[in-house]
Amino acid sequence: MRLLIVEDERRLAVSLARGLTAEGFTVDVVHDGAEGLYRAAEEEYDLIVLDVMLPGMNGYRVCSALRAAGDETPILMLTAKDGEYDEAEGLDVGADDYVTKPFSYVVLRARIRALLRRRTRGGSPTVTIGDLRVEPDAQRVFRGEEEIVLTSREFAVLEHLALHAEQVVSKREILEHVWDSAYRGDPNVVEVHISALRRKLDIPYGRRSIVTVRGAGYRLTAGG
Repeated sequence: MRLLIVEDERRLAVSLARGLTAEGFTVDVVHDGAEGLYRAAEEEYDLIVLDVMLPGMNGYRVCSALRAAGDETPILMLTAKDGEYDEAEGLDVGADDYVTKPFSYVVLRARIRALLRRRTRGGSPTVTIGDLRVEPDAQRVFRGEEEIVLTSREFAVLEHLALHAEQVVSKREILEHVWDSAYRGDPNVVEVHISALRRKLDIPYGRRSIVTVRGAGYRLTAGG
């Protein structure tokens, strides 16, 4: 899952990004409203954490502009303000949830996961492809009844393929969604992780569920 954090308190932004990255999310961070609006419009995110008090363009305006453009990405707003009118304003411009600073990281994480669950498949976090079951919220994967242990990055690659099952997903899209837009390393890192997934998910079970589509990318299928 790929998140965008728009927060001008740099220490808070870095702290949130570090914690969420450690839990398997891919996180991009920007520090002003205009840049946040640009990134949200140009990139594909699963959720946006948006501060209200931002330089240049406040979070209410950013949220309103995204909704006016038809962007339905879940938005969790953060603010140092308090009171029902501030919360009402955030919800009125299209935010999905609202957390007041100071907040508990545990609560923020729970709110993020709740919004992501609400967005995926009518609220169910489980994706089933043949006998492969992927549980994004719990970050668990099963082949039949047997659980398979993956690294956080391997799971992120699989999760993205699973959420686009039977569709071709390009290497570039996987890079941008699982790593981040600032990644400048070897793009073959995707192939390395695909190979690792095949060794764990397919080869031991005689399956071929992760298919390479030459010149286009990869597709997750029920397999043979």
